[in-house]
Amino acid sequence: MIQVLHISAECYPAAKTGGLGDVVGSLPKYMTQAGIMSAAVIPKYALKWIHGRAWDTVYRGAIRSDWRHLHFSVQQERDNTLGFPFFVVDIPGLYDRPGIYSDPVLGHYEDEIERYIVFQQAVLQWVAAFSPLERPRVLHCHDHHTGLIPFMVQHSPDFRGLSNIPTVFTIHNGQYQGAFSWKHQALLPYFDAWARGYLDWNGAVNPMAAAVKCAWAVTTVSESYLQELHHNSMGLEPLFRAEWHKEYGIINGIDAEVWDPVTDAALQYRLEGDQISAFKQQNKSALCAWFGFPEDQPIISYIGRMVGEKGSDLLPDAIKNYIHSGGSGSFLVLGTGDTWTQDQFRQMSYYYKGRVNAVIDYNEALAHQIYAGSDFLIMPSRVEPCGLNQLYSMRYGTIPIVRSIGGLKDTVPDIAAPYGSGRGIRFDQVSFDDIGYAIHRAVSMWQYEPGIVAMLRRRIMSIDFSWEHAVQQYFSVYQRIGAPIEVFSGRKEQDNVQEEKEETPDIQHKTRKSKSKQAK
Repeated sequence: MIQVLHISAECYPAAKTGGLGDVVGSLPKYMTQAGIMSAAVIPKYALKWIHGRAWDTVYRGAIRSDWRHLHFSVQQERDNTLGFPFFVVDIPGLYDRPGIYSDPVLGHYEDEIERYIVFQQAVLQWVAAFSPLERPRVLHCHDHHTGLIPFMVQHSPDFRGLSNIPTVFTIHNGQYQGAFSWKHQALLPYFDAWARGYLDWNGAVNPMAAAVKCAWAVTTVSESYLQELHHNSMGLEPLFRAEWHKEYGIINGIDAEVWDPVTDAALQYRLEGDQISAFKQQNKSALCAWFGFPEDQPIISYIGRMVGEKGSDLLPDAIKNYIHSGGSGSFLVLGTGDTWTQDQFRQMSYYYKGRVNAVIDYNEALAHQIYAGSDFLIMPSRVEPCGLNQLYSMRYGTIPIVRSIGGLKDTVPDIAAPYGSGRGIRFDQVSFDDIGYAIHRAVSMWQYEPGIVAMLRRRIMSIDFSWEHAVQQYFSVYQRIGAPIEVFSGRKEQDNVQEEKEETPDIQHKTRKSKSKQAK
């Protein structure tokens, strides 16, 4: 049976725009490996990976949305290639479009509110079709796209039969709360009139606020970010402070099987034995050949979305100031985002040829190569709940340069930290001066202290950032809220997986039988 059902808008490699997709693509996998049978469900987008897989329909239903009824189906990936049962909700007309949150050409989808309200109801209707003994023992909701679920199972008559299932809500980014006007109330399922206050925050429906109020437990993706939400969370500060007793900060892990310098097929050169220096130099040589950089200068890279919260808009001027002040080093950028920032990097690639280069694209394979071949990775984030890029960079021996905030603060002690705990270079303020000085520290260390660089590479590559520790922490949270989770191992776990596969036709059969009765 499925013990933990992860409900999300993203799941790598099916659908990903950032860290949310990475986490939901890894956490169920490693929970299942630890003996906690887990699954994930997302909307069925019109994306390449999804179209390239075979799907079996396990449930069909319909949801009322304002004046119309929308038919949907829940489908399971036939070959179980992700290492856990993976489901998509197919809602014709709402999700069968290019892109996840927006059209690549036309931009933002204007019906986003309806899309996610219907998705959440479809998931709950499907879960309600399970027999009571076979239902998931935890509904684990991720970010505001699923934030109404903890409210719906408690206060919507359609789903009140699921009210005894514990709900956990994980905040990956508190900047996006999904708030919308009460004029869209007709899109919501029927709910107890007296419970309206659970949905409301400052005169609007706020899915994130509703989840914090109604979920049995609330987690964030780092301890420091949890504390930051108490003081800066776009207006939800008093709510987070009031609900402190059920909040937990749990650092994300990374998929050590995907991010493995020994086996990574995306790399030009893989790590052999303990030959870290050769591994770094060979991959750096590949980057220098591709992007026209000199090999006798350090490469400082930026990988990620070019949006304000990442601080990427500060990098063009910070890099220009650094170069004009006589600083050495090469700068490589990979990502997409704000038009202004993209254009700045394109111009810099022309005017600072041999010093700056930019790939304005989302390219997973190239990202792996950049992590392996760079000397430093810079993350000047204004907001960083956890951050995965610094973990990827350390896994590949690239020293992070990060702002002291959120998960960056928790995972990257400065090289000046006591007791040999340093892992990178930190700076405090999002300013040209702080960014420039941090780059200067990094380049100076590379030029004048090669022994420290080699020692630091070896140290950060030996750190265990895998999911095992995080899985145990989530398991502890499940136990604290009384979820009847069982840990399976060996043959018992294999039998459990087989039961899950055999269960699907029964659910479909019961659904058809129920519909037949309704027709009569």
